[in-house]
Amino acid sequence: MEGVAYAMRDSLSIIREMGVPVRQIRASGGGSRSPLWRQIQADVFGQKVTTLNAEEGPAYGVALLAAVGAGAFRNIEEACAATIRVVKETPVQRRAAAYYDRGFPLYQDLYRALKGDFKKIAALEEGKE
Repeated sequence: MEGVAYAMRDSLSIIREMGVPVRQIRASGGGSRSPLWRQIQADVFGQKVTTLNAEEGPAYGVALLAAVGAGAFRNIEEACAATIRVVKETPVQRRAAAYYDRGFPLYQDLYRALKGDFKKIAALEEGKE
């Protein structure tokens, strides 16, 4: 689970390097029901993770777009303000976050070192090797 969270942190780092402000991290879908998974994410990201009242983000988003298109809301901002609420917040545990901060450079080194092997594994799974 930490490896997946580190991969997401890597992506989050790229987003931040591009100058995109990240004011809130939201968990949705089935994984958002797990307190352990939310805590690992908050600690690896070093930022609290919020859970919304709408568990299925993509489907809910499409429904909101349809509601805007049907005239129920003037725009997507209004639709979101009227329907989306934070229901849980998972705060960062500073000690765990410090631990994950120390491990993140190691994750990045391992990822770079093994990147070529991931392609070999994928080819093996596809029956190409």
